[in-house]
Amino acid sequence: MARVLVVEDDQFVRSALIRHLTEASHTVRSVGTALEALREVAHHGFDVVILDLGLPDLDGSEALKMLRGITQVPVIVATARDDEAEIVRLLNDGADDYLVKPFSVEHLSARMAAVLRRARGGPGGGAGAGEDRVIRVGGLAIDPLRRQARLDGRTLDLTRREFDLLAFLARRPGVVVPRRELLAEVWQQSYGDDQTIDVHLSWLRRKLGETAANPRYLHTLRGVGVKLEPPQDLAQESAGHFPRP
Repeated sequence: MARVLVVEDDQFVRSALIRHLTEASHTVRSVGTALEALREVAHHGFDVVILDLGLPDLDGSEALKMLRGITQVPVIVATARDDEAEIVRLLNDGADDYLVKPFSVEHLSARMAAVLRRARGGPGGGAGAGEDRVIRVGGLAIDPLRRQARLDGRTLDLTRREFDLLAFLARRPGVVVPRRELLAEVWQQSYGDDQTIDVHLSWLRRKLGETAANPRYLHTLRGVGVKLEPPQDLAQESAGHFPRP
C-alpha cells in the first residue's frame, strides 16, 4: 500500500484514478492545481505523486521543478505530449517515470510498482549485507548503503536512478550487461524504450568526465549492451603494467 497524491484537473480522469488506486488499497489524496499540489507535498508525506502536465494554474513541467525543490518523492508524469525532446526534458527535470495518455490502469499500476520498488530498495527491491560494502572500480568508490559515489575522491552529484544504474554496472565490472537486463533490474520494467537508458548513460558520462566518443568507464557495445570497467591506464597500474612515459 502506498500514499499517493494525484494531481489532475480533469474531474473524470481524476475520479477514475482515485477509484482505481483506492481499490488497489492505496491511500489517495487528490488536487486539481499545481499550487495545491505543492501545499499537499509540503504538509503531508507521500510515496509517489502522479502529476498531470496540463494544469490550469501552472504548466506541469514547471510544477515538477518546484516539487523537486522541496521533495525527492518519486513523480510519475502523466502527459498527452509524446514528443521525444519533451520527454527527455521531463526526465532531466526530475521525473522518475512518465505515461503518455491515454493509458490503462494496468500500465499505471506496473509503473507505480516499479517506481516504488526503486524508491524503497533500489535495484531488485533491497540490498543484502554483501551488497552494502563499498564497491571500487578504478577511481570509483560506490557505497550502496549510504547511496554515495566518489570519483578520485570527489563526491558525485547523482540522481537516484543514475546512482542505481552506476551501482548495478559496478557490481559487474567488465561484464557487458544487455539493455533488457538493465530495464528489468534498474528500471524494474520488462519492456521499455532504449532512449531511457541512453539518456541516463549520457548524464552519467558527463558526471564522470567522459563522452560516448571518448569513454573511460562506461562503454556501450552497439546492439549488445553496456559495461563499466576501470580506465585502461588504471587497469595496467593495478596489474603492475604501467604505461610508458
